[in-house]
Amino acid sequence: MVKSNYEILGITEGASRNEIRSAFRNLALTHHADRGGQDEEFIIIKQAFEDLKVGKKFPDSLDEKKKKSKFFWGTDEEERLRQNTLLSNDVAREVKVAQEWIDALNRTDTTGIRLFGSNELGQIEIERKPTGALSIKGKFWAGKITHPNHVFMWGSMTSPYFLEDDDSKTLIHLTQGTFKLMEPLENGYNIENGSHIIVDNGDIVCGHVKGIRQQVPHPTGRVGMSITKEHFTKLEAPKGKIIAGDVRETVSLDAQEVLALNLIDNVIVKGKKISVFGPKVSYDVFFELKEGGMIRFYDKGSGFDISDDAILKLENGKEFFLDDLKTRKLIGFGGRDMTYEFLDGLEESSGVIPSNWASKLSGLFKKN
Repeated sequence: MVKSNYEILGITEGASRNEIRSAFRNLALTHHADRGGQDEEFIIIKQAFEDLKVGKKFPDSLDEKKKKSKFFWGTDEEERLRQNTLLSNDVAREVKVAQEWIDALNRTDTTGIRLFGSNELGQIEIERKPTGALSIKGKFWAGKITHPNHVFMWGSMTSPYFLEDDDSKTLIHLTQGTFKLMEPLENGYNIENGSHIIVDNGDIVCGHVKGIRQQVPHPTGRVGMSITKEHFTKLEAPKGKIIAGDVRETVSLDAQEVLALNLIDNVIVKGKKISVFGPKVSYDVFFELKEGGMIRFYDKGSGFDISDDAILKLENGKEFFLDDLKTRKLIGFGGRDMTYEFLDGLEESSGVIPSNWASKLSGLFKKN
């Protein structure tokens, strides 16, 4: 019969966190190789301790150990996808347990701190503060968390974009409060690879934001043919603001107010007040300005690094190429507030929206 992790450490089921830690330390003194013990015994004891820290009662079976041996980045694409799918689904299940734990703390209005995740991809530490806010430390790999209060995060967010099933993809949803990455630019914390953040009533404050494009086999199965699948990283704060650093390569931002540095390559921005502070707006960037709103490009360099295909659309359907607004000296030279009403009174840009934007916008900007 397989011993439970409690039995391995010689403690009763339901032991406290301190009792688990104390039992591990006592056994480590006896079984660690430096104290004359055997490496194999110490490995079993340490794994039992790690498992109990995240609430896992029994150790992995041999098959489970093989499946979760590492985050696989080999040369065989099919095997890599299989391994990464297994690991991502494991993490998503762990995050589901975390959600149940968070809900229980919210119901009783109590504090708590626990580790969730996997040894292969790394663990995250989640803590419910006395204020009701959540603290998340570590890289968020997969799964969904919903919370009715602030979330402060020390770490990056990514998502298993390659999965067909959306259940394991990364989503953090706040019904109230603000989502904030703590010192993201200083620490290199990013939101990337198809992650999704929704804040119903509050703001999103983060660092650099990045999506991802994936080459997949052509649906007809033709040998040597592939198509590009876009996995948008999406930030939504319909009643608040989004503050971001560089936004690039397949990202959608939707808020009352959006403030960002640079917008580069396949970016969609929708807001009532839009401010761009960096020197770049390039390659398939699309703005939609809400009625009564305002847009401004602050950096002098913005007027000199705007691509020909960057487009500004008003909520009523009127559209402009940003390059035309630059020619009219409305962009650059330190910036100018361009209100919705002012733009609506301008002559509309000549030309049509490139065909690649037509399909993107039909799905991303549906009218309520």
